[in-house]
Amino acid sequence: MRFLPTEEQVSFAEAIDEIVEGAGGADIARSWADGDTAAGLALWRQFAELGLLGLRVDEEFGGFGGTASDLVVVFERLGYHGVPGPYIETVALLPALVGDDARAELAAGAIATAAVDGVAPAALDAAIASHRYLVREGALHLATVGEELSSLAPTRRLSRLIASSEPTPLADGVLDRALNEATLAAAALVLGAGERMLDEAVSYAKIREQFGHPIGEFQALKHQLADVKVALSFARPLVWNAALRADEAEADRAISAAKVAAGDAAMRAARTSLQVHGAIGYTGEHTLRIWLGLAPALSAAWGTPAFHRARIARAILPKER
Repeated sequence: MRFLPTEEQVSFAEAIDEIVEGAGGADIARSWADGDTAAGLALWRQFAELGLLGLRVDEEFGGFGGTASDLVVVFERLGYHGVPGPYIETVALLPALVGDDARAELAAGAIATAAVDGVAPAALDAAIASHRYLVREGALHLATVGEELSSLAPTRRLSRLIASSEPTPLADGVLDRALNEATLAAAALVLGAGERMLDEAVSYAKIREQFGHPIGEFQALKHQLADVKVALSFARPLVWNAALRADEAEADRAISAAKVAAGDAAMRAARTSLQVHGAIGYTGEHTLRIWLGLAPALSAAWGTPAFHRARIARAILPKER
C-alpha cells in the first residue's frame, strides 16, 4: 500500500494552494464568516473550472473520475486554508445519491447541500445552494430551507431542511458508502485544519516574546508543539489507510478510526495553538478563529467521536452468541 501522495496528487495540491492564496487566502474564510460570500463563491467557480467539484463523478458525466485518495489530498488542502462552502456534500456525499442529470450539474459547478437524518441532521449553507436534499428513511427528497441553527465554526451556517418532493428510494448500501465518503472527506478536512493551527502556532512562537526571549525557546512549549506534530503525524496514515480501504469490507472500521484520530489531533492542535497565541487567539478579529471553530465542528460532523468509537468497537470485539 502507498501511504504517500503521487506526483500528480502533489501537483494538484499545489494547484489548490496557489488558487486559494491567489484568491485571497484566509481572507476568503474571514469574509464568509462575516456574511460576505462573494470571494468564496468566486473560488467555488474556479474550483469548478479546475474539475475539483467533479472529483468523484465519472468522466461520462463530466467529472474527474478521481479516487478516494484524491479526495483526501483535496480536502486536506481545503481544511488547511479553511475554505468555506458545502464541499463535502457536493463533492463527496451526493454524487453517489443523485441521478445522472444532477450528477453532471454537480460536476459542472452547482452548489449542493444535504441533511441526513440521524447522522448529519443539519445542512450546510442551504441558503446559497441551488440543490438541496434530505435523506430520510433510506430515501432521497428534494428539500427547502427550514430553521436556521448555530455552529461552533463561524464559516459554517447550518439549517434544517424540509422535504419538498416524493421520496426516491436508495439502493441497498448506496447511502452507507456515500456517508463513508463524506466521513473520509471530513477526516481529511479536519486534519488539514489541525496542520494549519500547528503552523500558525509555530510561526507565532518564533515572534512572541516573554522575559526577553521568543516563547518558542521554552522547553515546555516545544514539548506541547511536538505532541501536536506527533498526533497529526499518526492521524495522517490512518486517513490514507481509510482511503485505500474505502471499497473493502473493513471500510467502516478504517474510516471511523481515521475520523477519530484526525479529530483528536485537530482538537489538540486547537488547544495548543490557542495557548500559544494567548489573549489575541480569543478575539474575533484574529484569523485563528476560523480553525478554532472548525476543529470541534468537524470532529462532531458526519458522526460524533462516540459514534465512530462505537463502530470501531463493534468491528473488533467478538459478537455475542
